[in-house]
Amino acid sequence: MSKSDIRITIAFPLKRVACALASLFFANSVFGQSDSAIPASVTVQLNESKDFLSVPPVLSNDSNSSANPANAASLFAPVTKSDTPKIYTKGAPSGPIEMDLRQLWNELKLNNPQLSSLRESYLSAKATVPQINAPANPQVGLVWSGMPVNSPFALGGANTPTPQNPNGISSNNAISIAQPFQFPGKKSLASDIANTNAEALLAQSESTYLQLGAQLSTLYYTALASQKQLQVLKESVMRLEMIKNVAKARYTNNAAAYVEYLNAQVAQSAAQADQFNVERQLSVALNNINTLVGRHSREKLILRGDVRRAMNSVPTLLELEDYAETSHPSLKSSALQLEAARKGVDLAKKAYLPDFQVIGSSFTPRGPFSANNGAMFYQLELDLIIPLYFFTKEKYGVEQAQRSQAAAEAGNISNRQQIVLAVNSAYATYEQAKSQAQFLKERQVPQADAAYKVGLTQYSNNGQGFNDLLTAQTQLRSLEVQLALAESNLLQAQAVLLVTSGKEPF
Repeated sequence: MSKSDIRITIAFPLKRVACALASLFFANSVFGQSDSAIPASVTVQLNESKDFLSVPPVLSNDSNSSANPANAASLFAPVTKSDTPKIYTKGAPSGPIEMDLRQLWNELKLNNPQLSSLRESYLSAKATVPQINAPANPQVGLVWSGMPVNSPFALGGANTPTPQNPNGISSNNAISIAQPFQFPGKKSLASDIANTNAEALLAQSESTYLQLGAQLSTLYYTALASQKQLQVLKESVMRLEMIKNVAKARYTNNAAAYVEYLNAQVAQSAAQADQFNVERQLSVALNNINTLVGRHSREKLILRGDVRRAMNSVPTLLELEDYAETSHPSLKSSALQLEAARKGVDLAKKAYLPDFQVIGSSFTPRGPFSANNGAMFYQLELDLIIPLYFFTKEKYGVEQAQRSQAAAEAGNISNRQQIVLAVNSAYATYEQAKSQAQFLKERQVPQADAAYKVGLTQYSNNGQGFNDLLTAQTQLRSLEVQLALAESNLLQAQAVLLVTSGKEPF
């Protein structure tokens, strides 16, 4: 509503009317100057002041913005030098940065410390896979058995020559190499389990990314709602300035009490005081957004969003449930954990199979203290490492793996139920927020606006309804603030609904 929508006719002398209009224009210029006192660090830039918070932000076509839609699967690509997060060394820049919701999500993906930690944990888990699949290390041994006769190292004459062994019972040196082997299939299955667990960790990280994104979207729309409230309060201050000047003009003409002017002035001051509280809320929201996307909390941020395009078309509940059951990262993680548990049972059963060890030795009858030389000969040994003690360890290992599989199956079912329930709850919240926003926009706000216009017209024409006019103005301001909050809640509910089903909200 603008001031041009109201026609004020007062039966006062021309000179008094001119004085009243001059004071009105002077007051408007004063308040226009006072509006510029909002600090830049708590400024949210909108494309049109009259728009409602009913659509997602317009995406920038600049070359610096991301051309491809954000994808949770690309969150955990291998870290290179170019995309290594700089969150621990970044300082606060001097100038403000302008971002829309998608750019904020991209910043979240790259620089949020929690996501950086999860990304490194995933890469660490992936690095264990080739270690598990690598062969066991060989063992190299050196045997020194040519001891002098009756020397202390000969273990008390054990090396004394006899007619059967003129050179003693032991006068050989040997080099041996032992290589252990597991039963075929054990290592490959163990490495496959480790790789599956790493992929489950990746899916959990993607789920965390969506949760943090939902929190970011909530803060984003809360900041836009605060900006909309500031706009409503500024318009309320202007309306109260009109009422105050009309009351002053009527008082000058002895047509109204001076207390009416004072009451209008008090109401105007209350609206200005409300602006200070909303500006503080906006500042806190921007600080939280900066921290969430890995930037310094005191960095200057301008949120860009076109709120003219109202609410995106949301899929039906059945479509969202189907998508969640097939594509939600949390369900993908639980399915991978179940797969790893089943492979763990197969690996536990393979523990009944023996392992092997091959030993190759090279002997020579030349002692370190003797000059005799002889031909070298070789020895090959094959060892079996078999489970003993009535397979006790292996039996309980299989039972442990089967219990883990049963727990993973139950957890997968429970996780699926929780996801579907969360989608249903989020959809109900979205429908309720949509109904409330539509009711305020289509009925209550227009009715309050009409009541204010009628009250102002009557009071301007020497009517007596000052209290009614003040009440109508207060009610209009309250409903406009409620509408801003309702539309913000609607967009927050829409973002939470899409994230709950495993989608990004744009």
